[in-house]
Amino acid sequence: MKRSFYGYRRITVELKRQGIKVNKKRVRRLMRVMGIQALPKAPRTSKGNKQHKKYPYLLADLNINDNNHAWMTDITYLRLGKGFMYLTAFIDVNSRYVVGWTLGNTLDTEVCIEALNHALKRSTALPEIVNSDQGCQFTSELWTKTLLDNGITISMTGKGRCLDNIYIERFWRSLKYEEIYLNDYDTVAELENAINQYIGFYNNERPHQSLDYKTPAEIYFNEEDKSDNNFENLNNAFITNALTLTIQ
Repeated sequence: MKRSFYGYRRITVELKRQGIKVNKKRVRRLMRVMGIQALPKAPRTSKGNKQHKKYPYLLADLNINDNNHAWMTDITYLRLGKGFMYLTAFIDVNSRYVVGWTLGNTLDTEVCIEALNHALKRSTALPEIVNSDQGCQFTSELWTKTLLDNGITISMTGKGRCLDNIYIERFWRSLKYEEIYLNDYDTVAELENAINQYIGFYNNERPHQSLDYKTPAEIYFNEEDKSDNNFENLNNAFITNALTLTIQ
C-alpha cells in the first residue's frame, strides 16, 4: 500500500531484500489472488497544440484581494474501475471557493466549457481573469472565444510551471487524499456523488489555514462580514440593555 506504483518485479526485489525467498512467478500469482495491481501511469491531461495561440501569464505580480478577480481551472484524472474519468473545475483565487465543475469521460473542450458554464451560473459575478495551463483544450479557438465573448481576460501558465496554477493543484491534492484515495467507486454516479459531497464539504465546512480558518464560502459570499456585524449588533444591544438596567 505504501508503494502502490510497484509492480510484481519491484515487489519481488523488495521481498528478497527483506530476506524472503520468492520468485517473480509466485509474487505475480499471489497478486492476482489478492486482486492487487500496480497503479498504471496517469494519462496526460495537458497535451499542447503548437498551432494554437498562447496567452501570457497575468497573475505573477497581481494583488488579488477580491472575489472573482481571478479564477484558476484545470483537468485531473480519477480512476474508476479499469478506466479513468476526467474532472474539470474552477476555483476562485481569493476565497479558494470551487465555483463549478464537470465530470466527463473525454478530454474534449466541450466538457471544459460545460464546467465553465456551470461555474458562471453559480458565481456571484463574472471573473475578470481565468487562468489555465497550455493544454489543447484551453488554447483551442472554441475555449478562448467563449472566454473573450464573456469579457473574460485569458491567462495561461508557463510551460512546466505548475506552481502558476497552485490553488487548483492544491484542491486536487485535497480531493484525492481526503476522498478519492480512501474509497472505491464502481459507477460514474457513485464517483460523481462523492465529488459533489466533497466539494460541498470543501466549500462550506472545511476551514482553511490560509483564510484564517474560515471556509471558502464564508469568504466568497462575505458571510464573515455578516457574522461580524451580527456580533457587533448583539454586543451593542447587550450594552444598551445593561445600561438601561443600571439606570433603572
